[in-house]
Amino acid sequence: MRATVIHGPNDIRIEEVPDAAVQKPTDAVVRTVLACICGSDLWAYRGVAQRQPGQRIGHEFLGVVEAVGAEVRGFKPGDLVVAPFVWSDGVCEFCVEGLQTSCPHGGFWGTPGSDGGQGEAVRVPFADGTLVQLPQEAAGDQRLLTALLALSDVMATGHHAALGAGVGPGRTVAVVGDGAVGLCGVLAARRLGADRIISMGRHPDRTAIARTFGATDIVAERGEAAVEAVRELTGGVGAHAVLEAVGTEESMRTAISIARDGGSVGYVGVPHGGSAGVDIGQMFDRNVALRGGVAPARAYIPELLADILNGTIDPSPVFDAVVGLDGVPGGYKAMDERTALKVKITF
Repeated sequence: MRATVIHGPNDIRIEEVPDAAVQKPTDAVVRTVLACICGSDLWAYRGVAQRQPGQRIGHEFLGVVEAVGAEVRGFKPGDLVVAPFVWSDGVCEFCVEGLQTSCPHGGFWGTPGSDGGQGEAVRVPFADGTLVQLPQEAAGDQRLLTALLALSDVMATGHHAALGAGVGPGRTVAVVGDGAVGLCGVLAARRLGADRIISMGRHPDRTAIARTFGATDIVAERGEAAVEAVRELTGGVGAHAVLEAVGTEESMRTAISIARDGGSVGYVGVPHGGSAGVDIGQMFDRNVALRGGVAPARAYIPELLADILNGTIDPSPVFDAVVGLDGVPGGYKAMDERTALKVKITF
């Protein structure tokens, strides 16, 4: 079969790899229908995050079950499913608590020895604990399938940031980052009942999506100018809840600074730049809380799935470019150059 591999910075290739196959009785093989490129994949593409030459890449996909191991009980060939970006056994204490990303038997797609999500098929360990069934009728609806693809990562991650920041009715929310996760954070904040949502971004195509998703205000400035702009919009006090969806030192510093006293920051941006952006002294003085990390998407997918199916939310607009498998290297280039927000891959 064919799949995406990375050989080094700016070197993404489509190559023949061993066919995905059931190796353990708890495995399933999923034939990919849709996948996508994540903003976090770009850190490897840029050489910031190290990968082994020839390593598989990609962690967001949905598809059709092709084969199951003897111990798989919840799925059968022909089922339409979505996979969160981490597999998990579903039975350990962390999985039971809804923190599947800490499962001791779990892992991330594309790590050495595992299949990446940007290939024709994927071996799924612990299928019963990992996969989520989708309605079969969704297979014929491309818009709906695209929205459901967002459950694998970006919609769940935006939701995780919103929960970490304590978003709720009557709250003013600020979202740092106008990538797919930040935009899904705007959508998540609206879903959770925020009264006011300030989206921080400077790209007109992205701020247009933010408006559609529920943003009431747009702040294009960065750094100290951004802090001043948010404080001006909030009568000098800042936002009750701040979603940090970038992961840089500057973005974290901005997020903490625009939180009001007693507010919270929910951070989900993959960290790059260490902890220098975390001003513990400022947080202590102003009682600002910080909570977040890797989103346990498997815990959130069922409730978010229900709201996509009933029309409450539709994250599909974050996908603004489409390629086939052969077009994936160009998709990485487009996202790296910011000519695409998020690239969907069709099979």
